[in-house]
Amino acid sequence: MIFLTAIESVLSIVLIIGLGFYLRQAGWFADTFAANISKLIMNVALPASIFVSVLTYLNRDKLMSLSDGLLYGALSVVIGYLISWFLVKVLKVRPGRRGVFINTIVNANTIFIGLPLNVALFGDVSMPYFLVYYVLNTVSTWAFGALLIARDSSDPTQTVEQSQHFDWKKLLPAPLIGFLIALVFLLADIPVPTFIHASLSYVGAVVTPLSLIYIGIMLCDAGLKSIRFDKDTIAALLGKFVLAPVIMAILILIGRTWLPLPAMEAKTLIVQSSVSALAVLPILANEAKGDVQFATNLVTTSTILFIIVVPLVDALLQFL
Repeated sequence: MIFLTAIESVLSIVLIIGLGFYLRQAGWFADTFAANISKLIMNVALPASIFVSVLTYLNRDKLMSLSDGLLYGALSVVIGYLISWFLVKVLKVRPGRRGVFINTIVNANTIFIGLPLNVALFGDVSMPYFLVYYVLNTVSTWAFGALLIARDSSDPTQTVEQSQHFDWKKLLPAPLIGFLIALVFLLADIPVPTFIHASLSYVGAVVTPLSLIYIGIMLCDAGLKSIRFDKDTIAALLGKFVLAPVIMAILILIGRTWLPLPAMEAKTLIVQSSVSALAVLPILANEAKGDVQFATNLVTTSTILFIIVVPLVDALLQFL
């Protein structure tokens, strides 16, 4: 059952990536199409999606009642960033890959993979606990993770220009602005007109499919032979599937004496920490002039390997 759930949650992703690959190979997409998708997602669709998701899944009472889980999640994220940064230094990950490497380990594809998987494993009753990780993942990705990628270019001249002329707008990327505005509406209890909410929902719904089509296009341009397991890729995948859930599990086990969590909340946090890499990583890398091929490779391989990882993580949860 668990294995089938993992396959179902991942297979649709692989199929959409394959669609992007096929259509690019068939000549349906112009050379500029991928860049246009990137701009549309980052500046329009993703902020709309985050705004709608926050107002749909959260309210003020839920935010207050889930503070214990937020504490564990925040600690795991901070520790994850520190260890990832240490690994970047030890492994001498080259510029253009560093931000993607760290984001792969710390942040996850919670909406497209994590949400359906969590409901399939634990039912709708686990939704409030899922939202804990969703909020943390969103803040972590757009308040810090995206900034790391934006400041990490594989072009030496770009790195010099960035250090001399820091773009303060990168501190508030459009997706983070969407999240902050949503929090204002949520905390101030400001109603959103139905037609505006519906419009933003429609626009936000294109984020995941277009991100996956973008990955397919990048794979086609690079060739399937570009999928490889080099040193940096293996380290990032181990960090994603082993290090991240282990950090979360250890924190929960250590803190159960002073701040115990409900069993389902603990399991939800651990499962979500092991979810595969963000689908938008190649787009973020492209915007920053980083190593898009490396980002594409990590998203693709982590998505496919997730089929194997989920049953293993679920089996380990029985010891909690």
